[in-house]
Amino acid sequence: MPSRINRAIELLAQDQAIYYDGPHSGHVLTHAQGAADARTWADYINVGMEHGAFDMTGLAEYMRGLVDGGPTRSGHRTPAVIVEAPVNGTDAANVRFNAWQFRQILGRGVHGILLCQAESADAVRAFVESCRYPFQLAGVDPALPTPHDRLRGAQRPGTVLPLGTGTRGRGSEPTAAPVWGLAPDDYMQRCDPWPLNPQGELLLGVKLESPEGVANCEAILDVPGLGFAEMGPGDLSLSLGYTTMPRDPYPAEMRDARNRILAACRKHGLAFLEGCTAQNIAARIDEGVRVVAGHREDTARIGRAHQKRTMPV
Repeated sequence: MPSRINRAIELLAQDQAIYYDGPHSGHVLTHAQGAADARTWADYINVGMEHGAFDMTGLAEYMRGLVDGGPTRSGHRTPAVIVEAPVNGTDAANVRFNAWQFRQILGRGVHGILLCQAESADAVRAFVESCRYPFQLAGVDPALPTPHDRLRGAQRPGTVLPLGTGTRGRGSEPTAAPVWGLAPDDYMQRCDPWPLNPQGELLLGVKLESPEGVANCEAILDVPGLGFAEMGPGDLSLSLGYTTMPRDPYPAEMRDARNRILAACRKHGLAFLEGCTAQNIAARIDEGVRVVAGHREDTARIGRAHQKRTMPV
């Protein structure tokens, strides 16, 4: 029997690589497609809303289809679903102005969000805070004013630590909780970022796909609440002047960026996401890749065998 709601987190906690399927645009979000995808070979399903339609009605139907078509062969209620949000994580103000996107996405019952174009620690901090309920205090600066202090207008001195109070409000738990198979109150306790909250079932990630994001990657990946990160080779190569995306082996500047982000992930205990093939998956796993793009079942089969995975697929 599964020990967690989020299959991806359960595997990452065992240091197992996870494999995803799903396009970065044009995803079919219907009940019927969800019911079909409930038996996917993948560990999680990527829903691309950075370039695909921001379709909350379709996402709600898709999640309901996953439940109706489940459970997975591993016994989980659904595969994990991680949505690429449309907002760019360039700065904190932009993220806070668009935090409604995270609330809408989470309210449909998904299991994670990927913030694209992450360029600063402040932006990523705002992202994590926007996805958390205010009563969840792991990682929050104890010197910040409490809600009761703020009611009185009181301030607390002190050095600001990485996270402020969460800003997700009450209201979406009646729609999200049934997807997870929980009561609303239980959902609110469990929908918190892992591994910051060891009992959390929410997986948050960032895509570093600009020179600014790469330059700030160490500070960005030091923000509590993240579970994984990736170098976005498509947009990074565009910003470097490549009209055709280079493939592995990358040009020197992209190879250096990739290795820098991988090293920062290792330092901060985050899973590193990268595209892999059947030919290189074993070497990539040995190097430290733990979230695998590629959308191919044969790659996953080889990687799972390489790590001697025991969870049913």
